[in-house]
Amino acid sequence: MVVGWIALSPTSGRYAYRGVVEVSVYVDDRYHGQGIGTELLKRECAESEKAGFWSLYAAIFSINRASLAIHRKCGFREVGFREKIAKDRFGAWQDTVLMERRSPVIL
Repeated sequence: MVVGWIALSPTSGRYAYRGVVEVSVYVDDRYHGQGIGTELLKRECAESEKAGFWSLYAAIFSINRASLAIHRKCGFREVGFREKIAKDRFGAWQDTVLMERRSPVIL
């Protein structure tokens, strides 16, 4: 059984952006509200710095208030907004909030 997972993905193959990655975090619906997402993201922030990443980026559906709150709690800030950029699994258009966390250790 998967309770939750987190992953980092490169945002570019260019050398100049080697320290910039996109972060994705997922927690199964049955485990929401238990702090699992926050703990996963806090640990990933620390591990990403050890790996030399200076910027974590996330694109989050604007309706996903819990994910936005978790990212803010872990030091992310809003850097942009994209209107009707993605369709959810039901085919509805969604806006995304672009969030970024800059490493205070590496910079």
